Amino acid sequence: MDFIVNGFLHAFVLLFGGDPETYSAIFTTLAVSTISISASLIIGAPLGFLLGYHNFRGKKILRTFVDSMLSFPTVVIGLLVYAFLSRRGPLGDMGLLFTIPGIAIGQALLGLPIVIAMMATAVESLDQRLKNTLLTLGAAHSQILRTTLWEARYSLALAAAAAYGRIVSEIGISMMVGGNIKWHTRTITTAIALETGKGEFSMGIALGMVLMIIAFAVNFSMSGIKKRAGQ
Repeated sequence: MDFIVNGFLHAFVLLFGGDPETYSAIFTTLAVSTISISASLIIGAPLGFLLGYHNFRGKKILRTFVDSMLSFPTVVIGLLVYAFLSRRGPLGDMGLLFTIPGIAIGQALLGLPIVIAMMATAVESLDQRLKNTLLTLGAAHSQILRTTLWEARYSLALAAAAAYGRIVSEIGISMMVGGNIKWHTRTITTAIALETGKGEFSMGIALGMVLMIIAFAVNFSMSGIKKRAGQ
């Protein structure tokens, strides 16, 4: 029991004392997750809108595929990205393996299905009378697009929060693609796994507390968005 208490005490020392190694993992996590969620939104929001707005042959099959990707194992995504970015892979010459951009690619793929699925669902659930009214008033397709996106803004924000929560807490992609390199690609989750395995319980607790704060912030944001959407 003493080692747990001492671990928590030392964890506070690491956090409030500005331990460089601890904050290196924190800043790396924030940097790579910001890049990842930005890429997921830039690519996923338009694709989700198109998937939800248009009806076409094979749409149900495509929706089923996107929904199934929501539970795709992160370690498998890491394996596939590693294969593509390795020296013998098709993208090996780009030198992205064991780099922050390389991790961001994998994490963006992790968040992409969440954004696409939630955006498509939001667009599909919008009142069809809105579109019909706009068409009756002679609105152009660009105006219909802007209005639809505005009506789905809260759903897009929820998708961003949900995707960010999944991205920031994953470990498989960061470990396999990033290599868990100290001062370079070591994130909160990979540092927790490494330090706890080494018996450095205090750093694991310190980083775990930071991860919990981020998780609570994401959940709090989602609750606020849902409340605003219900007004």
